[in-house]
Amino acid sequence: MVDINNNKQMRVAILDLYEGMANEGIRCIRMIIEEFAKASGLSIVIDEFDVRLKNKVPELNYDIYISSGGPGSPLETAGSEWEDLYFNWLQQVEDYNKEPANKFKKYVFLICHSFQLACRHYNIGKVCKRRSTSFGVFPVHLSEEGMNEPVFKGVNDPFYAVDNRDYQVIDPNYEALDETRATILALEKERPHVPLERAIMAVRFNQYMIGFQCHPEADANGMSTYLQTEGRKKTIVESFGEEKWQNIMEQLNDPEKVLLTYARILPNFLRLAIADWEKQ
Repeated sequence: MVDINNNKQMRVAILDLYEGMANEGIRCIRMIIEEFAKASGLSIVIDEFDVRLKNKVPELNYDIYISSGGPGSPLETAGSEWEDLYFNWLQQVEDYNKEPANKFKKYVFLICHSFQLACRHYNIGKVCKRRSTSFGVFPVHLSEEGMNEPVFKGVNDPFYAVDNRDYQVIDPNYEALDETRATILALEKERPHVPLERAIMAVRFNQYMIGFQCHPEADANGMSTYLQTEGRKKTIVESFGEEKWQNIMEQLNDPEKVLLTYARILPNFLRLAIADWEKQ
C-alpha cells in the first residue's frame, strides 16, 4: 500500500497511436490508471501524446509509458516521420534503462499496434496481414514462460481479451529473441481445424518492457455499453452477424473473462513499476 500522505508524484505518459480515430482504448487506459491511483492512494500525473497526428513523443521525465493500439498497417508507416520519432523514443528509454547509473528504471507497456511496431523493430517475428479480421473476445494461451510472468498473476490460462486487428505477428525469430533476451508469453487461441500458425499475443521484450497483441486494457462494462449503441451494433451485425454480436456481449459480461483481464494485467504491470519507483 502506498502512503497517501507521500508527496511524491508518479508520472505516466500515454502515447496515443489512434491517429485521431474515435476509440475506447485511451479512455480505458486512463480509467485503469485513475482507479489504481485512487485505490492505492498514489498521486499520479497523466500526460497524453498524439504520436501520429502531431509527431509528439514524451521525454525521459516519466516513470511509466503506455503506448496504445491504433488503426491501419504496422508495415506501411516504415520511414515516416512519426515512426522514426517513435522508435527514437523507444531507443532512448532502452538506453536509459541499460545505464547502471540510472537506478530507477522506466517501464513500458505496449498495446496492439504499438506491439506490432515493436515486434517489427526488434525483428521478433513476421508482421503480416491476417486472412480475415480478428474481432471479438478470444482466449489467449500462456506459454511456459508466461506461466511465471508476474503480470499474469491472478489471471486464468487461457485468459480472455478483446481483439480487433487485421495484422498479426507470427513465425518467431528465435535468434532475435535469444539476442535480445525477449520471451514469448502468450499465443493465439488453438485452432486445430485451421492450418494457420498461431499468432504471438504477448512478449516480454526486456525486464522493463512488455507488450500485448490484444487489448488487456479493455473495460468490459464500458465496451458493452458502447457496442450496444444502435450504430455500433448495426455495424457489427452487418460485418460479422447477429451471433457474433451476441457472443461478444456474453463474454464481456462474464466475470472470469474480460472483466478479470481488465482487473489484473495492466494493474499488475503498474504494481511492478511502482514497487521499483517507491524505492526512490
